[in-house]
Amino acid sequence: MSPLPLRTISIKNPPAYTKKTPALQPGHYPLWWLLKGVSLLPFWLIYALSSVLYGVVYYVVGYRKKVVRQNLANSFPQYSAQQRLAIEKQFFRNLSDILLETLKLVSISAKELEKRVEIRGLAEFNAYLENGQSVMLLGAHLGNWEYMSAAGNAVVPVPVDGVYKPLASSFFEVFMFHLRSRFGITLVPMKDTLRHLLRHRGQTRVLSLLSDQVPPHGHIQFWTHFLHQDTPFYVGADKLRTSFGYPTFFVGMRHEGRGKYVVEFQELMEPPTSKSDVEGFPLTELFAARLERWITQYPAEYLWSHKRWKHKRPAAASPES
Repeated sequence: MSPLPLRTISIKNPPAYTKKTPALQPGHYPLWWLLKGVSLLPFWLIYALSSVLYGVVYYVVGYRKKVVRQNLANSFPQYSAQQRLAIEKQFFRNLSDILLETLKLVSISAKELEKRVEIRGLAEFNAYLENGQSVMLLGAHLGNWEYMSAAGNAVVPVPVDGVYKPLASSFFEVFMFHLRSRFGITLVPMKDTLRHLLRHRGQTRVLSLLSDQVPPHGHIQFWTHFLHQDTPFYVGADKLRTSFGYPTFFVGMRHEGRGKYVVEFQELMEPPTSKSDVEGFPLTELFAARLERWITQYPAEYLWSHKRWKHKRPAAASPES
């Protein structure tokens, strides 16, 4: 069956996409060198510091403990209080590790990163690329998602475009841009995604999205029942798949041990080939179901401190809209 003709994009002759690398300001340098200094510490010391950080964050500060506890209670009503408490504590241990591991991206070598992140399920993914077909990856805040992007880019033989939300802090926008782009990924602000894709249309590339983020209330187009709760999702992946004919993969990540991760590529949908493929938001629905299954299997791997359920479905909304 041949692929469907692609939808007509309304933007014609888009201006060239250019993303200037953000520059450090004079006042940024003290914090920059402090964080870079931490990144140079050996991993054994990084994890010793992480254990201390966990104690402070969890037992002293109690960072978003109420949010985490409520999210877990709503997501896993079938678990006992003791089971949810075990997940809660492991989540905070993981979060402390993630914060300090992410700093290591400032200085870690590609060889060291490769030792720490094993990537599985590349056969079907690479088959598309070998045929000149661009591919879309849908990830989530699982494991250490910053390592996932960096390590994934290292094994992909074509350019990778990572869509992201710029940070409000001018320093951390510079800092995170630097560490996220060190291994060659092209960072694309969310608002510039379409322009960037149109500019590179016809090239074999990989588009990477973190698709579990919360859409602004006025932009919600899709609700589904996710982890026992009404949950909104962005639907941009469905629109991009239809417009550009992307085959799409789910990317899951979990711990294999402290500082060791496994990333799995799982095909979600082939390029659209029938009208039923482009009606509604089938890809978003499938992604939500696959993500729920992954979280249920590896509950401590998700970012539970995120206020994922801050929006409530309107009473008039249909079960999936």
